[in-house]
Amino acid sequence: MKTALITGITGQDGAYLAEFLLKKGYHVLGMLPQRSSTSLWRLDDLGITEQIRFVPGDVTDISSMLKIIKQYKPGEIYNLAAQSFVGSAWQQPILTCNVTGMGVLNLLEAVRLSQCDCKIYQASSSEMFGFVQQPVQDERTPFYPRSPYGVAKLFGHWMTVNYRESYGFFACSGILFNHESPLRSLHFVTRKVTHAVARIVHGLQSKVKLGNLDASRDWGFAGDYVEAMWLMLQQDKPDDFVIATGRAVSVRHMCQTAFDCVGLDYSDYVETDPTLFRPAEVDTLLGDPSKAKKILGWEAKTSFEETIRMMVEADLKRVREQFGPKKGTHAP
Repeated sequence: MKTALITGITGQDGAYLAEFLLKKGYHVLGMLPQRSSTSLWRLDDLGITEQIRFVPGDVTDISSMLKIIKQYKPGEIYNLAAQSFVGSAWQQPILTCNVTGMGVLNLLEAVRLSQCDCKIYQASSSEMFGFVQQPVQDERTPFYPRSPYGVAKLFGHWMTVNYRESYGFFACSGILFNHESPLRSLHFVTRKVTHAVARIVHGLQSKVKLGNLDASRDWGFAGDYVEAMWLMLQQDKPDDFVIATGRAVSVRHMCQTAFDCVGLDYSDYVETDPTLFRPAEVDTLLGDPSKAKKILGWEAKTSFEETIRMMVEADLKRVREQFGPKKGTHAP
């Protein structure tokens, strides 16, 4: 039985990846920082919590990483741990860089020092492209990050490349574009909107305030994207891949799609709040997944519309279970 270690297992991607690997017959180790706020709700939602072996550790603490790797000798390591909300990165830039950037180096050093013969997946990000240098971004597009999060991700990305080239590591980076799901945190705009739709339908909220409605993103489904992570580590040689849908959608259109799911006009409920704009805005991100399709045989299966509908339906169910029958007059 293969053993895989997942850092960031309590996040959206960690939960879906754990579920995917368990179905493949893996023994899954989930690294858990010992913090009072650690929540397993995503794993509980998927019904897989009891199938995972949790081990205490933190990417900011190399000694804990060394202990885990030496003890369990995982064949595959998926580094998904990060402070991943771009908005928070501006409020906590040092924390973001320590976790999202230095955490990668700690993991790579722990693997090197332990002499572990394992394959490593590093979660890179489309935010590394930032101020885009070409309309569609692929593996050859120059990077120009526009946030502490993007800069930290770029550090981790290039460290992974350097350890691969310098020490012969089987280390891959997936440059993932935005990927959403019902397990997305409320900090992210898609889930903020779908949750607001559910609350508006139930008469618990009247408006939702957002930043730049004209920003566009390449939005996919997280459940599809974790398969690409696994596929990268099943290849004969390590490489980096852009994982995306190849379609960009504006925040405005995303809102329209979400409110359409319940028969409401988004313009009656969405307000622009200038305080929610980023200090340095990233206007458009659009990925070219051609390399992943050619080499990995991967492509997105779930459409943007299907993903948003899935999220709206999940949030309608959550709000209904939490607050009971609708208080207002809106009906989905």
